[in-house]
Amino acid sequence: MNVSGKKAIVFGGTSGIGLATAKQLAALGATVVATSRNPEKIGEAPEGVTVAKCDVRDTAALEELFAEHAPFDILVSAATGGDRAFGPFLEMDMDGFKSSFDKLWGYANVVRFGSQHMADGGAIVLVSGSPARKSKPGQSAISSVGGAVEAMVRAIAPEIAPLRINVVSPGQIDTPMVALKGNEREELYRKMTENHVIPRAGRAEEVAQGIMFAIQNDFVTGTTIDVDGGWLLS
Repeated sequence: MNVSGKKAIVFGGTSGIGLATAKQLAALGATVVATSRNPEKIGEAPEGVTVAKCDVRDTAALEELFAEHAPFDILVSAATGGDRAFGPFLEMDMDGFKSSFDKLWGYANVVRFGSQHMADGGAIVLVSGSPARKSKPGQSAISSVGGAVEAMVRAIAPEIAPLRINVVSPGQIDTPMVALKGNEREELYRKMTENHVIPRAGRAEEVAQGIMFAIQNDFVTGTTIDVDGGWLLS
């Protein structure tokens, strides 16, 4: 796909991986709608990007957004859907575990209601995470959710063809989701990645490049693309 002149909607598009993707799409000539629950996070929108407020768990709001911007060619979701639970499974607050699946429900809503407004040959990309296939202690909730996202994409791909749908699976990425600053932030990421094949945190722009590959390569569907610094090998 040549994205120049195409229209894209990016959920979670006002910060982190979603914002990096919106910027890369716009730089290549796409018209981008970046949406999130808190659109003010973006500050001043980059050229070619407009901002909208939408919660992926709100199906009525989603349907209204999609109808307003239809037809569109590219649909990306990096939205977490809500809070995520961490910690030992046997000590897990099960309401927290359950709420982690808001990411899955959000993705399902985005694909279900968005795909019917897409142009022929369109591309959908969702974001999972390396714990889906190699979980570290305390990651049972996000591992389960990520695994469900990847299974959903494999199941959906044959049903929605000729639309394409893929997953990009990031490793440890330096994004605004971590609130620490300065040396504390650097030390956290150093400890989390010191045993990885590439011993550093990834950048949102590097994950966005994986998303762009999934959008632009017309021969890829129903698969997971790892951008993880060797997480799965460590």
